[in-house]
Amino acid sequence: MSTQGNANPNSSVNNYSMSSTQNGGGAAPCQNGPGQMYPAMYTASSYYSSAPPAAYPTVAGHSAPPTGKTPVSSTGYSGNYYQSSSGLSPYPAPGTHQYSNAPGQSFQQTAPYAMPAGYYGQVYSHPSQGQTQPQPQQLQPNLMPASSGSNLGAPLYPIVSYPSAPGSSQYGTLRSSQTTAGQPPVSTVMPPPPTQSSLQQYSQGIGATPTPAQPGYGAPPLSQAATVNGQSNAVQQHYDQNLHNPMSHHYAAGPPNSQGPDKERPPSGTPGTSVHSSPQHHPGLLYGDRGVNNAISSAAGDHSSSSSDHEEEDEEDEEADLAAPPAGVPAKQAPPFGYNYPTMHPAYQQNPAPKPNPSPSHGGYNPPGYQPYSQPFPSLSELSSALGGLGGVSELEAETLRPVNLLQERNILPPKRAPPPEPNLSNDLRKVNCSPDTFRCTLTNIPQTQALLNKARLPLGLLLHPFRDLTQLPVITSNTIVRCRSCRTYINPFVSFLDQRRWKCNLCYRVNDVPDEFMYNPVTRSYGEPHKRPEVQNSTVEFIASSDYMLRPPQPAVYLFLLDVSHNAVESGYLNVFCQSLLDNLEKLPGDTRTHIGFVTFDSTVHFYNLQEGLSQPQMLVVSDIDDVFIPTHDSLLVNLKESKELVKDLLNALPGMFTHTRETQSALGPALQAAYKLMSPTGGRVTVFQTQLPTLGAGLLQSREDPNLRSSTKNVLHLGPATDFYKKLALDCSGQQIGVDLFLLSSQYSDLASLACVSKYSAGSVFYYPSFHHIHNTAQKQKFQKDLQRYLTRKIGFEAVMRIRCTKGLSIHTFHGNFFVRSTDLLSLANVNPDSGFAVQMSIEESLADTSLACFQAALLYTSSKGKRRIRVHTLCLPVVSQLSEVFAGADIQAISCLLANMAIDRSISSSLSDARDALVNAVVDCLTAYRANGSNIQPSGLIAPAALRLFPLYVLALLKQKALRTGTSTRLDERVFSMCELKSQPLQQIMRMVHPDLYRIDNMTEQAALHLNDSVIPQPPLLQLTAEKLTREGAFLLDCGSVMYLWVGKCCNETFIRDVLGFQNYASLPSNMTEIPELQTTYSERTRAFISWLLESRTFLPAFHVVKDDASTKTSFFQHLVEDRTESAFSYYEFLLHIQQQMSK
Repeated sequence: MSTQGNANPNSSVNNYSMSSTQNGGGAAPCQNGPGQMYPAMYTASSYYSSAPPAAYPTVAGHSAPPTGKTPVSSTGYSGNYYQSSSGLSPYPAPGTHQYSNAPGQSFQQTAPYAMPAGYYGQVYSHPSQGQTQPQPQQLQPNLMPASSGSNLGAPLYPIVSYPSAPGSSQYGTLRSSQTTAGQPPVSTVMPPPPTQSSLQQYSQGIGATPTPAQPGYGAPPLSQAATVNGQSNAVQQHYDQNLHNPMSHHYAAGPPNSQGPDKERPPSGTPGTSVHSSPQHHPGLLYGDRGVNNAISSAAGDHSSSSSDHEEEDEEDEEADLAAPPAGVPAKQAPPFGYNYPTMHPAYQQNPAPKPNPSPSHGGYNPPGYQPYSQPFPSLSELSSALGGLGGVSELEAETLRPVNLLQERNILPPKRAPPPEPNLSNDLRKVNCSPDTFRCTLTNIPQTQALLNKARLPLGLLLHPFRDLTQLPVITSNTIVRCRSCRTYINPFVSFLDQRRWKCNLCYRVNDVPDEFMYNPVTRSYGEPHKRPEVQNSTVEFIASSDYMLRPPQPAVYLFLLDVSHNAVESGYLNVFCQSLLDNLEKLPGDTRTHIGFVTFDSTVHFYNLQEGLSQPQMLVVSDIDDVFIPTHDSLLVNLKESKELVKDLLNALPGMFTHTRETQSALGPALQAAYKLMSPTGGRVTVFQTQLPTLGAGLLQSREDPNLRSSTKNVLHLGPATDFYKKLALDCSGQQIGVDLFLLSSQYSDLASLACVSKYSAGSVFYYPSFHHIHNTAQKQKFQKDLQRYLTRKIGFEAVMRIRCTKGLSIHTFHGNFFVRSTDLLSLANVNPDSGFAVQMSIEESLADTSLACFQAALLYTSSKGKRRIRVHTLCLPVVSQLSEVFAGADIQAISCLLANMAIDRSISSSLSDARDALVNAVVDCLTAYRANGSNIQPSGLIAPAALRLFPLYVLALLKQKALRTGTSTRLDERVFSMCELKSQPLQQIMRMVHPDLYRIDNMTEQAALHLNDSVIPQPPLLQLTAEKLTREGAFLLDCGSVMYLWVGKCCNETFIRDVLGFQNYASLPSNMTEIPELQTTYSERTRAFISWLLESRTFLPAFHVVKDDASTKTSFFQHLVEDRTESAFSYYEFLLHIQQQMSK
């Protein structure tokens, strides 16, 4: 690996040749339009005369250097102002896929861990054909209530029987990379206008001449395994009565290729395993190259998996066999699109989108009368010419391409959170498209070729929130779930009906027969309109399959609580809070009459509790042999909750007092986890661990690795990875037995979260962290712990889940981010799935998409509900394919891009170094803006120019660099840094964006002007403010919403009416310094303020901690560290960061 001081001139993240992806000084005056000047906050002398503690390296952009200029090197800026950098080489030399990982050293990028075919001791075998059974048909269906797994209001759909849809290879559309090494770099000249395609009679031009993708930016190397966390591809499950050979399953390697229609498509590389960043394996932020961001090297035995995995893989094998047409029978030739089906629903005609409403949604957000430019900018026709033609582009799209001089336009923040960009689709397609809250792509216009994606220097990926709580979820019960016989895609709103009897898959384009039963519409009770079925009218649906389709009965809901009862734990007081919370929510635990529950406590020994029905009180069983822990009894430690509820309540009431006088200071967490694994293996379920200190005894014991003197270091941060693989291996064993492990860490001292978190990362669990927790001395943390437990214990849960993502032929998914285990090349194993977890994937374009105008993505999540029902939740997203670079920039979703880069940067920081990850993020901005300038340089004025769609890119990246996960030069506890990394890797997009760039509002002067009126409530709508102290006044009160925490900052001269009517105190001086909630007062000010805060929290699942911060309080430091536009001792201000980006681009 590169070391500091050895420059690598090609260090760049935007090649995303890296796996995922401050400095100081006074700035020149910031001009905000003619006649308006913002004085520099710091003098020029300090800006140029001394180097800041941390510095960005100078890094080469990905575009060719300007004429007369040498490529970017690591020479300093203003002498030695910027240190030399280290990093990975973003572009491999022609003919190779090697990556420079250290001066003079390179390695071949391969999958670090490839599981052998017999990894789990089982092999694939195809069931025999011809043993199908007739499917019954219910002509008069009965209404089926919505499942308990969904929220209120799920529509009811009648039961209808369908015949089985034979299937194909489990690999779906994943194929090996066809990119050839050694191809010349892609030209930056725009491709010629496309010719029209007649594949499906799309009436708009859809194809530039395909350009070979260059290795290194987007095209994966040959035979590269799919990667994880940087991990591999995800779920399809079809319940079929005709399952044969039920015991032939296999988790690691893919099955033999189907003999069906896509047998010629090999799997996408070596069967991969899950990967969570480890320093030896993964090259870093890859935009298009497949990087192994996380690798799992566990020796696992034969795990008897639950029905989810067996059923998934057996069904895929069986349906793959059935997919092959009989020998000698030619496949039917499809007639032209729309043949003999004149009444086809307009949503399936896939015509070009009409011009959207021209009202701009991406304006500059400047005050009225503000003149945004001090020098002339190009006209639309000039811009069109420079960017390769904007003919036919709507005014809205033209607005997203409006050049913005970031050094001059000060007020680029919208007055309220901008909605995600709307894909340029027809109204019919837009209405049925998947919600961006569930499925979001970094580019809402998909480039036609990898070469075009390379030019844009933007990452292509998806962000998913697949199991989120939904108020409207069509739930469909049927005996047959209609799927493509080739790629196994579920029928969805974006398929094409060629006539009433045939439909064309929107992912692989295979023509499939419409089953007779599918002709009946259970909603309208009419026959002959398959395009009006609920499956084809909704992009998010959930299918229910009966137990007849299971290899074994679905597992019950099983909950095991593992509790630290050492002296440190008892002193913190968490046990009282937990026991009371569980008592309050015992009736609300998701489950049915089969629900089981158990408790294990531990200090230097492990304690089990016999809760068998009939006992007068719980019995404690102590196992002191922690070196070889065993289960004292197997039939009374996990008990039926309904039958033993009174004993459970007795135990919860007694636990807090049982260890009050303990003197045990040791913690045998490892042996306790081993015991939990043995106890839960027969059934699977959820283990919830509460830990308050560093494990000190038995297996998995840890030593302190943190040096408090290095918390503010500007050099590389050490020990971001685990100290031992014990917790990772244990998590893999748990995952194999469908056991998910969630970790609650409540500690005031270093506890090595980097090691402990592995037990949750690889078992699809969650991590919660409460630093300095104490039930008396830290009331804010206690309140948050209570709120989090309330949500955690009552939220819905899915057991023994698997997930698979499929995409249009030509696209390939190669890297996954999130908490899970990759069971085979593209099947994600989620022992537990919860509605608060998010996932991200990176994609590349392996084949030209010139023959289609639409690209589609489908995620399917198969799980067992807490009621014991097998369900398949399917989400389908449709996006337009474009052939012009301008359209790619216009469709950039900057929030999705920032979140994907954050995931990539976390992997990079663990696999390489924190400084490399930071460099990579900076280079992402440099490369993108350089690409934009290079392709329109003949008309661009001087300055730092970005298209309006990307105007917030530098701001969001600067905010990422100031996050606890990635910052340097600011005192940051190692556990807090690691927890921030865990959050960025596993949270949904909205939560990540609130963490990265919080929302700031002034709330002491809110009025009803422009307020929302909801349910007889008036909700004020104050505008968003820039995150700078310049926006604060001592006469005001300001609310800062950071997602997991909220601050109310009160100025010294704040209006006493506000303090009295909202906070309940007479004046500023009487405000306490530790106020953690707003009282409910019967005043207009109070009702208005509480209504606004409640509105902000409406869609939150975990409620934030709340702090009232006085201007003179010591706690104000935590408030001001979120003002990311201001300069700190070790980090740039926003304006200085823009100057730094400009300086990097000019090299």
